[in-house]
Amino acid sequence: MTMPASPHAKAHFFEDVALLKQELSAEGRLVSQRVARAMRGLAEQDLDLLDEVAIGDVEVNAMQMAIDDRAFKLLALHQPVAVDLRVIVAAMKINSDLERVGDLAVNLAESARRYLASGRLPEEELLRRMSEIAETMLENALQAFVSGNLGVAQAVLERDDALDSLRGQVFRRLVDLMTKNPSTVNSALELMLMSRHLERIGDHATNVAEDVFFVVAGEDIRHHAAAENPT
Repeated sequence: MTMPASPHAKAHFFEDVALLKQELSAEGRLVSQRVARAMRGLAEQDLDLLDEVAIGDVEVNAMQMAIDDRAFKLLALHQPVAVDLRVIVAAMKINSDLERVGDLAVNLAESARRYLASGRLPEEELLRRMSEIAETMLENALQAFVSGNLGVAQAVLERDDALDSLRGQVFRRLVDLMTKNPSTVNSALELMLMSRHLERIGDHATNVAEDVFFVVAGEDIRHHAAAENPT
């Protein structure tokens, strides 16, 4: 028979969960800054900044390992159930999503460097708009997780459509451009690749927002949209 946790143990658990959320927020800020720096390096043609982003993923990886370690210790020491267990499980999933965003920032920087070497195109402006949406989605999704705010989480899910629409616009315009002017192929392909990386960042932000519903309502909404709108 499992004995109920003492008030002291429960208070300690809540303190550790609060620290876990703080660490996830810090990781989220770091990866979002790295995405922003990659896009700034692109806009300003700052190759040194792009190189810094491309090789500077060590801090993100260290944070991911530290957060996973804290989460595993919480599971082992406190054996949480119900909503407390969902918080820890969601935190581990979010930690993985944030590490992937860090990887995508590296990919953005590497692709931006190749793109600048091939020549710039007017369609680049659409990527800046995509980046603004993706970064805002990530920031709001983490805010929703920390506060347990389902309204903010829902807004993140709804913004994903705007990001997907922009990505489709980028793809169509670049295909048209390459067809009419084959000399732009290398630059256009890199912009396509960067647009895909930005779309994936939005997907990870959406994952975080879905985890908020899992924590607060105990509801897995990952496949609801597909079920409601079968193709």
